Amino acid sequence: MSFSALRAPLRNARVANPLKRVSPFPKAQFRASFARNYSTPPPAGEAAKSSSTGLYLGLGGAAAAGLAYFFFATDSGKETGTSVKSGVQSAKVAANFVPTKEDYIKVYNKIAQVIDDAGEYDDGSYGPVLVRLAWHASGTYDKDSKTGGSNYATMRFEPESLHGANAGLKVARDLMGQVKQEFPWISYGDLWTLAGVAAIQEMAGPHIPWRPGRIDGFAAQATPDGRLPDATQGADHLRNIFYRMGFNDQEIVALSGAHALGRCHRDRSGFEGPWTFSPTTVTNDYFKLLFNESWVWKKWDGPKQLEDKKTKSLMMLPTDYVLVQDRSFKKYAKQYAESQDLWFKDFSSAVSRLFELGVPTSQWVSSEPWIMPTVEEQEASKEKK
Repeated sequence: MSFSALRAPLRNARVANPLKRVSPFPKAQFRASFARNYSTPPPAGEAAKSSSTGLYLGLGGAAAAGLAYFFFATDSGKETGTSVKSGVQSAKVAANFVPTKEDYIKVYNKIAQVIDDAGEYDDGSYGPVLVRLAWHASGTYDKDSKTGGSNYATMRFEPESLHGANAGLKVARDLMGQVKQEFPWISYGDLWTLAGVAAIQEMAGPHIPWRPGRIDGFAAQATPDGRLPDATQGADHLRNIFYRMGFNDQEIVALSGAHALGRCHRDRSGFEGPWTFSPTTVTNDYFKLLFNESWVWKKWDGPKQLEDKKTKSLMMLPTDYVLVQDRSFKKYAKQYAESQDLWFKDFSSAVSRLFELGVPTSQWVSSEPWIMPTVEEQEASKEKK
């Protein structure tokens, strides 16, 4: 049975809940009718709000010209430049000179178009690999040293881009590089995390609260290898990785549910196969399958992984299977297997916090995260007007 044949009934079978969007129109109809012709220059509307803003911009432009050589022509400038950029971002927030939510919605819509233009790539969607990009760009955070996280988008640089956990993510970075060409004013950190939000929401997942304010750093801020989960490890390893970020056992399990999406590739991670029968739709099937299927160790020449005994077409990693072996993890995994609504709520909260790791509060353009409307919601809103 093909995955595409199973995705439609799985999507339609989802239980209504406060975080799920309900639309009276088929998604395909919206995709066909929603014209995406966007080209947004750096917005200037906010600059006209006050004469003091214009003065700030003039002084800021002169200062930028005078300091450009130091920041970009010297090593010490590159290493210290991000602190200045963080200050500039904070100053832009204070001066109210930032793109509007509507500008970011245009970027969201472009990402949604990219997701759907995947052709034969991985079950016909770039969504899962964009979720992985946002996750891995954020999950390097260390709460003790306050390094890593989504603020600097350092996966653009070697050696971080070459870390084993990031294998295959050049596909996603290149895709978002094309979007950046159309919207050059958005930072890579904001772009990558917004891509993760768009991918989750457009693949029938819950709303993920999100807000912009990240800045782009230099290679000097790249994180060391080993900060992301190693799929061959067990419960202690998961706790070491996630506790370092500031998450607890319940949040570890909730975030693990992202494995409802996508698949592993032999030529990237060494592992092979999808976790669920609907790898491009956000459901709690990952948790259901962990409990309802019989899992056996796969007999092959690759790394240690499990396969479902019945069809041998699904896989679980050692770090997945530990969720039903560890007593604390199992308690939460069972709850999520029994209630998709509960998982959606906890997943949304944990992912939103994950994507904000490492970003100073002063850089946020909004005191509270935004809810970005899906493409279907935007079109439904137009129909009502």
